[in-house]
Amino acid sequence: MQIILLQQSLLFFIGACLLSFLFAPILTKILYKLKITRRSDYDFTLYGDRQVKIGTPIMGGLLVILIVTAITLIFNWNRKYTYVPMGVMGIAALLGAADDLLNTFGAKRRLRTLKQTLTLIKIHRHWYMRVWYISIMPWEFFKHITHMLGSHPGRGIQVHEKLIFQFLAGAVAAWWVYIKLDPHWHSLAIPFDGRIYAGIWIVPIIILFVMFTANAVNIADGLDGLAGGSLLITFVGLTIISWIDGRTAFAPLNATVAGSLLAYTYFNVKPARFQMGDVGSLGLGALLAINMISIDKTLYIPIFGFIFYIETIAVILQIFFRRLFGRRLFKMAPLHHHLEFKGWSEEKIVMRFWIIHAFMVVVGIWMAIY
Repeated sequence: MQIILLQQSLLFFIGACLLSFLFAPILTKILYKLKITRRSDYDFTLYGDRQVKIGTPIMGGLLVILIVTAITLIFNWNRKYTYVPMGVMGIAALLGAADDLLNTFGAKRRLRTLKQTLTLIKIHRHWYMRVWYISIMPWEFFKHITHMLGSHPGRGIQVHEKLIFQFLAGAVAAWWVYIKLDPHWHSLAIPFDGRIYAGIWIVPIIILFVMFTANAVNIADGLDGLAGGSLLITFVGLTIISWIDGRTAFAPLNATVAGSLLAYTYFNVKPARFQMGDVGSLGLGALLAINMISIDKTLYIPIFGFIFYIETIAVILQIFFRRLFGRRLFKMAPLHHHLEFKGWSEEKIVMRFWIIHAFMVVVGIWMAIY
């Protein structure tokens, strides 16, 4: 059985890789024709030699999303296991695609401040509108707080809107695990120490991991090859532990993602033929989380997503330092930009991050099979 599963997984890996290599030039031409390319006013980090990235097609992550979806629907569709991961990835990818398109073609959006809302409450001539503005104050406060935590230039989907759709993707995953899967999934595997029962708390835990991981991959997608290569390493690791555990649906699924990512990374290393875009980073980040949850390795997500979590923690620390102490902890967040300002080349950062990430994934595999 193990040999058959390994043969199937390798076949899915090879097939996804070859199809992705064939489809990549076609996707690149389509993105160029539709002018879905990076623009100078889209990314405020286009400094120095990064100016050459202007005009590079974005939404290259569609390569992986489409190939993985097609292969899974045709050859690995499983009503018990694979349909929800595909749905979670689809929700996150659609959100990312909308953000990419709005950032490319949309007009700059304005966010009403709390002060402006308070002013409307005082001066609006209609009493029912004043009541309305009072009733939406909690929502306005939520938008204001999330806007402070974000760094979006303002064309695409705003932070509070992203969080709502990501919460929806996480809620779908949590519903599936808590209602549809066995009660075994109501507990969490603890590294080296058995299991701990979570009960209904498994729901917010899953939602948090799906949302955080999707955003973490999105944050790390800032250098050519960084997110793609790191995801490739992660999904190879997931394929290995899925195979060892005999997960007949998830070993081929993770192998499919890894195979497609191998081709994607070939075209994404510097100088990139295309960039992942939010469609890929959000979609694959969400898929990473739900696949790890599905193979009962929820608490291992920060290890298998190590470099993504480190990048995100750097952003969180930067925000808190600026808000609490009025100064930056890093020259620029996330961490890869800080190292660029320190004089590291893009290739040096990417290769060293790959090596660190690969080491942590190996550690994660060892912990998972211990």
